[in-house]
Amino acid sequence: MAGREAIPIESAIMLVRGQRVMLASDLARIYGVETRALNQAVKRNIDKFPGDFMFRLKRTEAEDIAGSRSQSVTLKRGANVKYLPFAFTEHGAIMAANVLSSPRAVQMSVFVVSCHVLRISIGLRAAHVGEMSGFAYLLFTYRGLIAGVTH
Repeated sequence: MAGREAIPIESAIMLVRGQRVMLASDLARIYGVETRALNQAVKRNIDKFPGDFMFRLKRTEAEDIAGSRSQSVTLKRGANVKYLPFAFTEHGAIMAANVLSSPRAVQMSVFVVSCHVLRISIGLRAAHVGEMSGFAYLLFTYRGLIAGVTH
């Protein structure tokens, strides 16, 4: 995939239907794959993506999001959204790494599990340190990989 530049992950997280989600196109860029490849992997493993992990945007939601994003990703005047995108919740974003085989997705999947195991092994409880969400893991992992911090 062309354009391996770091993307600001914080700006990719949005609120849809009261849930924090990332669109498939943003998640694909983070994992270093084309959106088409992510969508195909999800469809092949649809049983791993229940409704609380991922959902398809409604047309009005997709158009609202397209209208609110930067000039480079907005629709042309009079254009419609051709395919309604998938929106991934925190759990879905992590599951997506598990169904992809790109080197970055594999690294992130392993790193997220390692962080979770480490958190459990040193006895940290969400009540004591604040809950680290899936997107927080993803953000931490992504920044670590960009900085070359992998084990």
